[in-house]
Amino acid sequence: MFSQGSSPSLLEALSSDFLACKICLEQLHTPKTLPCLHTYCQDCLAQLADGGHVRCPECRETVPVPPAGVAAFKTNFFVNGLLDLVKARACGDLRAGKPACALCPLVGGTSAGGPATARCLDCADDLCQACADGHRCTRQTHSHRVVDLVGYRAGWYDEEARERQAAQCPQHPGEALRFLCQPCSQLLCRECRLDPHLDHPCLPLAEAVRARRPGLEELLAGVDSSLVELEATRVAEKEALTRLREQAARVGTQVEEAAEGVLRALLAQKQEVLGQLRAHVEAAEEAARERLAKLEGREQVARAAAAFARRVLSLGREAEILSLEGAIAQRLRQLQSSPWTPGPVPCLLPQLELYPGLLDKNCHLLQLSFEEEQPLQEDGRGAAGPQGEEETQSQREHGAKAERQGGGQPQGKDGAPAPKEDKAKTPQEDGAQAPKGDSTQPGQEEGGVQVERGCRSNKKRKFKGRGKSMSREPSPALGPNLEGSGLLPRPIFFCSFPTRMPGDRRSPRITGLCPFGPREILVADEQNRALKRFSLNGDYKGTVPVPEGCSPCSVAALQSTVAFSAGARLYLISPDGEVQWRRALSLTQASHAVAALPSGDRVAVSVAGHVEVYNMEGSLATRFIPGGKASRGQRALVFLTTSPQGNFVGSDWQQNSVVVCDGLGQVIGEYKGPGLHGCQPGSLSVDKKGYIFLTLREVNKVVILDPKGSLLGDFLTAYHGLEKPRVTTMVDGRYLVVSLSNGTIHVFRVRSPDN
Repeated sequence: MFSQGSSPSLLEALSSDFLACKICLEQLHTPKTLPCLHTYCQDCLAQLADGGHVRCPECRETVPVPPAGVAAFKTNFFVNGLLDLVKARACGDLRAGKPACALCPLVGGTSAGGPATARCLDCADDLCQACADGHRCTRQTHSHRVVDLVGYRAGWYDEEARERQAAQCPQHPGEALRFLCQPCSQLLCRECRLDPHLDHPCLPLAEAVRARRPGLEELLAGVDSSLVELEATRVAEKEALTRLREQAARVGTQVEEAAEGVLRALLAQKQEVLGQLRAHVEAAEEAARERLAKLEGREQVARAAAAFARRVLSLGREAEILSLEGAIAQRLRQLQSSPWTPGPVPCLLPQLELYPGLLDKNCHLLQLSFEEEQPLQEDGRGAAGPQGEEETQSQREHGAKAERQGGGQPQGKDGAPAPKEDKAKTPQEDGAQAPKGDSTQPGQEEGGVQVERGCRSNKKRKFKGRGKSMSREPSPALGPNLEGSGLLPRPIFFCSFPTRMPGDRRSPRITGLCPFGPREILVADEQNRALKRFSLNGDYKGTVPVPEGCSPCSVAALQSTVAFSAGARLYLISPDGEVQWRRALSLTQASHAVAALPSGDRVAVSVAGHVEVYNMEGSLATRFIPGGKASRGQRALVFLTTSPQGNFVGSDWQQNSVVVCDGLGQVIGEYKGPGLHGCQPGSLSVDKKGYIFLTLREVNKVVILDPKGSLLGDFLTAYHGLEKPRVTTMVDGRYLVVSLSNGTIHVFRVRSPDN
């Protein structure tokens, strides 16, 4: 497929699959063009004909078969001309593996000609050296272009041969098509011109093409314009879907924050609302995928037709262009008249509403509302405009002031007094402490998610927390150190970006992440054998070169160098790719996890159940087994990281546990409880306070453990946009970077309870 707006070259047309039938996958034979401008072999179309109709295998458009059969479909002279050029290059009479002269049998009367060394582009014949010399000297052929056969077979003269090709009249063999009968719109040779078109006005092919080319180009420009609109609509649809996911992640965070501030008895309602949110997002994604599939289908059909028309206009001879002019014009008009999608369907963004009566067992504390997204104006503001924003802000400030004064009654959005609340105890009066980090008050908005009390707008679609229950169990209850407080680090969505770059030959498979300089990360893409640099905002910064043939697996940054594992080797390289040293590792482990020590001058690597630590010179500094020699052969650390306190944290797939140990291998803590959901523990990251963030890929979760390895609860779930998370890293101790299996990276700011 050629890019939109570009003129394809003859070499591209000959070397691509343009000349292959999409049904039999062989070179086209007797090519016939359907009204949708897709070309197939005549015999293949005959096999597809059913009940007087043929359904195009590519665009699925059904077209009627002419009364005379599939042979009456328009012959593609353009493809025929290209096929003749290809066949002339690849075929011919062979003798002892070499092409034979086509004139020797005619001149000398021999059954076979001598070995050919030249080719006449005008006669399309292979010639031996003697016949080639004579061909240049005769009166009738002295102006013919005779070229070297080897160069011709190599494609050096394709453009020149194409210019000298002439479409042959199917009624009069040997006669070239030279004229266009204007009333009949039929191509004619000199014999056809005499009868029955003698009295019809006819034009030479070149003059007819000059007259009709502008009309086709105008139609093509119209389709190109429609393609631009269609592509813009498709991009807008994807952007709307991205905004929906980001908003859903923010709403999920709000739900988590609201639920953690109340008694544990309200957890059931929290799960119901999250399940409802998930159901809405899945339904919206399914609808968006269907719309995207339709848009991409229309785009593909229009793009294919435009590419075909562009090829014909760029590479076709006059006769070929005129023979296809009617079909192309009809198809392009049809595409222009097709209804184009005006824009993305407005999506319902979820909103969180917090209502009074927190301790009422019959009260549904968490509720979702869905509002249509307002289109942005040129200044980036919503449709409400600055005046609406000022009014909303004024209402918020007025409501907050009334609450602070204590005696005042809170007001609804319309300024009317809200219904009085029951005199039930507040959480503070009941002895429960609200999260210190929860600064969102009733009536305030944060990140497009509204938490409010009192009246609700009639524009919102209200759904109580009675949706379907979650398909996956929540993590077990919090550890005793957080009993009754609900104080946990919380995620705040920061940004999301893809890691696939234009030069990548395959889809990324991220197997390692690490901080690399200020607010920058290093991404190990094993599939594309690259170490890619990105800013924390997703800006691509280039690559760190790796040795030839290396596929980086795990990676860590040490001062001004980079350590990574590849196969059974550990490498230390400079930022410009110079190898400082390499060390062979045990072959008993498929992959080796690498982690930098807090000092930044040593690197740890997991090797067959134990940990080896190397200094900057590549010397083995220490080696230990978590749990001591008694645990020999009983560990398999697939993921490894270090904490700011100098401890090591590993995912042990042999014990199916998370193990925390000091620098001597003494186990500080180990978790293998139900919070793993039966999954093998995945990638690990540690923040500046020692909290451990564990990835559970199978259930789309990141859970939190305390510095000693006790489970605290969920940190990220599928509601935050996690879909098969692969590896994570912590940047500056407060940004958690999560890579997904599709190559996308999500960045979350870790909000500590005391922030």
